[in-house]
Amino acid sequence: MNRIWNSIVGKLWATILLLVSFVLFIVSVLLLEFLGNFYGNQAENTLRQQAVTISKIVDQHEDPTASIYVIDDLLGEDTSAIIVDVSGKVVDAFHEEKNGSKIREILLNDKELSRVFGEDSPVVKEMNLPSAADADRLEAHSVLAAPLHEGDRLNGAVFVYQNMEAVHENIRQTNYIVLLSAFIAFVLTTFFAFFLSSRITSPLRKLKEAANSLAEGRYDTEVPTPQHDEIGDLAVAFNKMGRQVKHNLEVIGQEKEQLQNILTSMTDAVISFNRDGSILLTNPPADRLLKKWRDARKDKEGDIPDEITGMLNHVVMYSEEVEDELPLDGQYFDITISPLYSGSYIRGAVAVFRDMTEQHRLDKVRTDFLANVSHELRTPISMLIGYSEALSDGIVETEEDREEMMKIIRDEAMRMGRLVNDTLDLTRLESGYMRLYKEPTAVRPMVERIASKFIQKARDADITLKVDAAGAGEAIVDLDEDRIEQVMTNLIDNAIRHTPSGGRVEVKSSADDGLLEVAVADTGSGIAEEDLTYVFERFYKADKARTRGKGGTGLGLAIAKNIVESHGGWIRADSRLGKGTTMTFSIPFEER
Repeated sequence: MNRIWNSIVGKLWATILLLVSFVLFIVSVLLLEFLGNFYGNQAENTLRQQAVTISKIVDQHEDPTASIYVIDDLLGEDTSAIIVDVSGKVVDAFHEEKNGSKIREILLNDKELSRVFGEDSPVVKEMNLPSAADADRLEAHSVLAAPLHEGDRLNGAVFVYQNMEAVHENIRQTNYIVLLSAFIAFVLTTFFAFFLSSRITSPLRKLKEAANSLAEGRYDTEVPTPQHDEIGDLAVAFNKMGRQVKHNLEVIGQEKEQLQNILTSMTDAVISFNRDGSILLTNPPADRLLKKWRDARKDKEGDIPDEITGMLNHVVMYSEEVEDELPLDGQYFDITISPLYSGSYIRGAVAVFRDMTEQHRLDKVRTDFLANVSHELRTPISMLIGYSEALSDGIVETEEDREEMMKIIRDEAMRMGRLVNDTLDLTRLESGYMRLYKEPTAVRPMVERIASKFIQKARDADITLKVDAAGAGEAIVDLDEDRIEQVMTNLIDNAIRHTPSGGRVEVKSSADDGLLEVAVADTGSGIAEEDLTYVFERFYKADKARTRGKGGTGLGLAIAKNIVESHGGWIRADSRLGKGTTMTFSIPFEER
């Protein structure tokens, strides 16, 4: 029931029904009032005509008997009359029944009707008189008393009365017909109201179902448009709206996907903030950055550093873009924060974090490289200039001193050559311009051949050189033999140069489970623990005073690291100060 009243059908039906009911009620009341007055006036006019006619008949007929027959024929079945003289005595009575005497008495004693003897106009009155069938029951009658004249002299009066039951019966029949017509009109109105409402609401229900489908994401829903009225126009407009919404969503989806792909492919971290500082949107680099910040700020409030919060508050408060470079948790970031607007209202901000750590490192490496190259070249150049000036000035007196100076100049020139060559090799390796020529190579013969080149040098330095390549077995590995020889030469040469007389250098190789390992161990002075992480950097020397005298450039380990990593491997250093050092490089390979 509530569903009907809450629907358009129920509301239209109730509105039309109330309107028609109100009109029918007004029409019925007015019609019944009109018919009641009409029948009452008709009865009164009939009585007047009959009274006037009786008066004329009595005046015109000298023979009373003849007038009685005429009057009797004139009166209807439900109409009675009595004629009285001036004294109030009944002269004649017509259509009287068994209660006629009581009716005469009531009529003659009624004060209003008695005025007919003193006035020249009829007197009309409705009154209850005894029923013709039952003396104890009263019925409504319409009574008219009219004077009788003989010339200008009042000769008596005639009382004509009619039972109103017939009139009331007519009124009841009329009322029944009117009410029946109103009921039929009410039923027909209900039917046509429901029919009209259904004709209106049926397409509206279809529009509602289509709107629900549209809200659920089914944008292909079409509403039929059989009608060519306002509802049909509404359906056409709805279908057009659905197509436009689908098109707009597709465009928005494409733009969103494009924006998401752009954000995902960006190497810079992008974070979108709400006005209150909460995070709305991030890309993968930003997710990694936030995770790092959260791990570093476990004991602090918030996920982002306080410096970022301050910049964000400044952007929101002053509506201006902020850009700065800050060190955060050991990294350098170029940070740009711009406001986001919703109309003229700032709804948040977007921050772009560009990691400048590598750039700072490269700048430092470049600066250190220039400083180190300058430092390394300064000493041999100074020595070349000094000794060459001594020779040109003729300061040297003996041939033996001259040969010594020439030897020093030659050694320093060769040292400068090695420095330049090593620098070029390292630059080509780091820039990717050096090509590897990999070929299947037997590991054991290669290791033994390379190590054998240093036997004489080890003997001259009173150092024991031991080679153990049995662990490599018959393994054959795809590698660039010349480059690996450069790595091993550097490691063995470093080990011999940094091992004192009476010491020992051991070269050991193994190939197992797809991994080639070559280790060079010595019993030299070792490397301090704090220097181990830096030994593979260019120009780094754990003991610069000791290394310079041994002809090192500080680039050998950096070159070895790049060559090994170019083969997909890695290199590490294990050392204890005063106990010796072990350099190990590993290269994965596919077993044959």
